[in-house]
Amino acid sequence: MDTLSRRDFAKLSVVGGLATLPILNTDWLVSSAEAKDGKELVFLSSEAVTGNWDPTSHTNLGQLTVEGFIYGYLTRARMQQPDTDELVYELATSYKLLDPHTLEFKLREGVLFHDGKPFGAEDVKATYEYGSLPDRPAQWYPGRVDVEVVDPLTVRLKTAKYGYPASLYIYLSSFLPISSAKDVANKTTLSARPNGTGPFKFASQDGDKTVMVANDKFFKGVPKLSGVRVNYVGDATTRALSLLSGQADITERLENEQAQDIGKNPAFVLRKSVSVENKYLFFRCSKPPFNDPRVRLAACHAINRSSILEVMGESGVKSSAHISPVKFGYIDVPEYPEFDPAKCQALLAEAGFPRGAGLPELEYLTSDGRYPKTKEYGEVITAMLQAQGFPVKLTVMEPAAWGNLLYDRPGGGAGHMIDCGWATGSPEPDLVLRTHFHSSSKRITGIVDKELDASLDKERSAPSLDERKRVLQQETLPMIARKAPAHSLFTSVFIHAQRKDIEGLFIYPNGVMDASVANI
Repeated sequence: MDTLSRRDFAKLSVVGGLATLPILNTDWLVSSAEAKDGKELVFLSSEAVTGNWDPTSHTNLGQLTVEGFIYGYLTRARMQQPDTDELVYELATSYKLLDPHTLEFKLREGVLFHDGKPFGAEDVKATYEYGSLPDRPAQWYPGRVDVEVVDPLTVRLKTAKYGYPASLYIYLSSFLPISSAKDVANKTTLSARPNGTGPFKFASQDGDKTVMVANDKFFKGVPKLSGVRVNYVGDATTRALSLLSGQADITERLENEQAQDIGKNPAFVLRKSVSVENKYLFFRCSKPPFNDPRVRLAACHAINRSSILEVMGESGVKSSAHISPVKFGYIDVPEYPEFDPAKCQALLAEAGFPRGAGLPELEYLTSDGRYPKTKEYGEVITAMLQAQGFPVKLTVMEPAAWGNLLYDRPGGGAGHMIDCGWATGSPEPDLVLRTHFHSSSKRITGIVDKELDASLDKERSAPSLDERKRVLQQETLPMIARKAPAHSLFTSVFIHAQRKDIEGLFIYPNGVMDASVANI
């Protein structure tokens, strides 16, 4: 198998220029070219879509899952341990780092969008330049990028004008869905109906049901499934019962007890994987009292994460950094804040709140049904904080209401703390770190910290992957742990339950699926 991992790429100096990267394995992408009279796959999602089909308009994992069936990507990242950074070509066939600020992609010929338009360089240019605009809600990009169209099947991503390396787009190439340039030029069309190059075409949206049909012009061959239907079901128990009753073929984010019961049934199988998602207790850093890093760190030292993992069972594993172990640059941060009541009290006193005296009532927001056990471990965290003098009130909400309050806003987001996960389908760490902890985005926390910005800028601008990894592990991740804009509680283990007779379905560590060769 001829693949490219960060160990290979780290040997290539970004400054060296003109280095051709090895060819990646593509065997797993090949499917039969014959049309199949297959069945429809019914998936029960724990998160609803937004109603706006512009891929840059949201950070919604439920919608990212739907997009994974519909859209194509330059590359794909399977993120399977131990080679978590291995990439596979999809719409791209090769890439070269021509110089520190120029990354060239060669594109696949003969690919069609669902509306019949041929895929080419203009579509990559439109997608990347539009998506990198700073006003887009989905701020996945490290910054603005200019794209040069060399010929219909060659593009060059250029970052010199914006002051960061083009190599950052190597991992991002596995995460950004490619839209048609024609759609990007007409934002009404882009928002109204998804139009990709993937194995399934959007057919209709009926309330909480997204219906897709097989793409008979898919470049790797006609899918064996006749289509995919994604139904939003916010309650985990309902998802489990619907699977058992035959109303669905696969579902996600089950509670441990539900997964154990389903696992005993010979008609079903469980699929478990360490995910790209960490679960966080995000602090509202833009308003008191969590605008003070000492109070945030005190709260972290009040929480015994081992007790949370006991609640989670098989649905979580310990990790001690603000990124998942399947992300580039992960390390167990040596001084990651652990349960330490003495440190908690010392920090509270230093911040002017001895044993919590003088703190206002603090609201902790969480959802019920979106993620496993959030209510249960939320109650545990609330009790731990109260034991150290934090006057905390837990508010448990249904997922849609919680989602409406998730993000920062002028004057500070709702509540003082909010529980959320963050799953992105790429080894790229800045999809988490820069999104949440740099003042240019400050997605949920609202944090503005010049020292933290400088460290995030330094790791982003490192001249090689080796140097970037060093900065991440020795400087940036430890600084985030010290400043504690969020407390990373654990890494999620994704548990999917499915019919035993589903074959060929691949599930990425962010929950997105590849059903291009799947069959029932």
